[in-house]
Amino acid sequence: MIDNKHRHWGERLFHALTHRQTLPPLISEDKSLTIDDAYQISLSTLALRQANGEQVIGKKIGVTSKAVQQMLNVHQPDFGFLTDSMHYPQGSTMSLKQAGLIQPRAEGEIAFCLKQDLVGPGITAEQVLDATEWVAPCFEIVDSRIQDWCISIVDTVADNASCGVFVIGEQRIDPRSLDLAAVQMKLYHNNQPAGEGVGSAVQGHPAQAVAWLANTLGQYGIPFKKGEIILSGALAPLIDAKAGDHFFMTIEGMGDCSVSFCE
Repeated sequence: MIDNKHRHWGERLFHALTHRQTLPPLISEDKSLTIDDAYQISLSTLALRQANGEQVIGKKIGVTSKAVQQMLNVHQPDFGFLTDSMHYPQGSTMSLKQAGLIQPRAEGEIAFCLKQDLVGPGITAEQVLDATEWVAPCFEIVDSRIQDWCISIVDTVADNASCGVFVIGEQRIDPRSLDLAAVQMKLYHNNQPAGEGVGSAVQGHPAQAVAWLANTLGQYGIPFKKGEIILSGALAPLIDAKAGDHFFMTIEGMGDCSVSFCE
């Protein structure tokens, strides 16, 4: 059940999302809010998005690497839901306005597509690999409805793990055909090198990050479902995105992914 407090914050975040506005940190207005509250708030916002026609197609984990934790001053992972309206085709030039983005940042990561359900708790990285149909390079464009990205873990979980939109490369790779912990990502911003990272940046192994997410959501009674996309977390620090920017990334043995932005 979503109580009045959770509904209040969910409605405020949904209004911020649909009107491209920001809010002060939730925790600054209500210091009693917990991560459990934040999760219920995110469900309230999600229900409004679903009532607006969106469908859940996956989940995401964020703030998994030390570099991103230090950048955002949030020192534990967050988690959220992916909907069909967040998914843009590979190579898209997306309008910041039409995508509803406010203060976007690009991050390169590995996307997993499941071929069977996973229900936590108790899920291991090996079980994640067994349940994965393919992996692919992915740009997640994170965004925050919280003013100036001044977030705590409560703020980002309530705000659907600061999710904006995402783009997945066209390659489809068997997750057991390479060592996901050792793969190297190279990131380019407007054709200039802008960062690099390895798979082990996310909790030692991307599949371990996905297992953590399965187990965390399992505690709330939320399963991973066959066919869902799971985003496993950034391999390198986030990069601010603005109109006119172009991002390109390669992940060794997995191919590439690109996205551009306009007003």
